[in-house]
Amino acid sequence: MLLEYFQMIDRVETLDLDGKTLKARSIVPATSPVFEGHFPGMPLVPGVLLIETMAQASGMLVLAVTDFAAMPFLMSVDGAKMRAFVEPEAVLDIEAFLEHEGSGYAVTKAKITSGGKKVCDAQLKLRTMPFSEIPLAPIVRKRAEEVGLVAAMKLRG
Repeated sequence: MLLEYFQMIDRVETLDLDGKTLKARSIVPATSPVFEGHFPGMPLVPGVLLIETMAQASGMLVLAVTDFAAMPFLMSVDGAKMRAFVEPEAVLDIEAFLEHEGSGYAVTKAKITSGGKKVCDAQLKLRTMPFSEIPLAPIVRKRAEEVGLVAAMKLRG
């Protein structure tokens, strides 16, 4: 996890296209400039970055389900609940479940746990735009390869 670069997912652990779920893992870095202000003397991962982590896992699931046809962009977060603090070096298990995909939108439910304890959960809505309309396909595919999403898709293949 590189907080200051918004690279929130370290590794895709499992992908189940039939069950429409993706599980990923991230390890919070021991140090980050983010912790200098949040909070001095008591470093915690900001809730907004936990939401971003769930959004990225959800986005990777959408990429896999659509076979990289469209780029998912976070539109809204509903019912978000922060249930525990996340400190440096925490191991985060992220899970996303696809509830709906089509007509340019996707809806997921996502959650993060750490050490078996609930950290946060939310319903996320994403707008999907065909890669033919935006110049992000090579960057997104490269990141998907780095975290193992492409390899997980091939295992299903």
